[in-house]
Amino acid sequence: MKVIIGLGNPGENYKNSRHNIGFQVIDLICKEYEINLNVSKFGGVFFVEKDVIFAKPLNFMNKSGSFVKDLMNFYKVEIEDILVIYDDLDSELGQAKIKTFGSSGGHNGMKDIINKLGTDEIKRLKIGIGRPTDSEKIEKYVLDNIPYEDSIILDKVKAQSSKAAISFVYNDIRLVINSFNAKK
Repeated sequence: MKVIIGLGNPGENYKNSRHNIGFQVIDLICKEYEINLNVSKFGGVFFVEKDVIFAKPLNFMNKSGSFVKDLMNFYKVEIEDILVIYDDLDSELGQAKIKTFGSSGGHNGMKDIINKLGTDEIKRLKIGIGRPTDSEKIEKYVLDNIPYEDSIILDKVKAQSSKAAISFVYNDIRLVINSFNAKK
C-alpha cells in the first residue's frame, strides 16, 4: 500500500497559503479522481482503498508526525511506501524535486515526521515557494495567501506534482524521480 501525504495547516485562513501546497496537491488528486477524504482518524483525514491512501494531517504543521506514525502503524505501511508533499523555502518559486532521504531543511512539518518516525529516509516531494524578497517575515510569507502572479506558476507545478504522486502509487520511486526531476 502506498501513502501520499500532503502537509498544511487546518483552517480556511490558511487554505490558499504557500505553506498549504501539500494540501493543495492532495485536493487536486481528489478532484481529478473524484474521491473524498472521508475517513477522519488519528488527527487527520484520508481516503483509503486497497493499494493507496491519500491523506492530510489536520493538526498544525509542526505536529504532523503523530498522524503519519499512527496512520502507518494502523495500516501496517512500510516507510518506503510513503511520499510526503510540502513547500520548500530554499527552492526557487516553481521548482520542485523528489528526494528519498535528507534532513528537514528547516521545515517544521517534515522535522516532526522525521523525529516521530526516527529516520530521515522518507520520500518527499518538495515544491519551491522561494523566499521573501523584501523585509517580510518568513512566517507571514508562508501563511499569507499566494499572490496571483505566484499562483500561476505554482498551479502548473501542483498539477505536475499530483501526476508524480499518482505515478508513485504504481511505479518504483526511481522511475518517478527520473521523470519528475527532469522537468524543470
